[in-house]
Amino acid sequence: MRTTTRSTLPAATAGATAVLALTTAALAAVVLTPAHAGAAGPPRLGGCGPGELCLWEKAGFKGQRHTYELAGTDIESCVALPEGGSAQAIANRTGRPVTTYQSAECAETGEFNTYPGTGTWAPESPYKVRAFKIWES
Repeated sequence: MRTTTRSTLPAATAGATAVLALTTAALAAVVLTPAHAGAAGPPRLGGCGPGELCLWEKAGFKGQRHTYELAGTDIESCVALPEGGSAQAIANRTGRPVTTYQSAECAETGEFNTYPGTGTWAPESPYKVRAFKIWES
């Protein structure tokens, strides 16, 4: 989403405002939460419902989707995606924090990130997600 605003601020202040706007836009592109999604709301997530963790094969919530619920997932256990599978986009609607791992064994020697369970949408992971852990609140 691109917005254009006019300002009568001095050039130095307007430049700082532009940098702040770019920084905010860059952050919103990485991880979106309902509190930060703005008036337009969160991105369209398809069938990822409340209480679910959804992982998409491709960035932008595209490609094959894997869906997990608390009822079928052991808390604080490493859950690998199906053999050879990986994910590039994440929606955490479980109500609990979820850590995604580059390693299929949840090894912390590779990349990993934790997403809050309050409703987090990450349209593009900085690495291929191969496993995850759902944590106790």
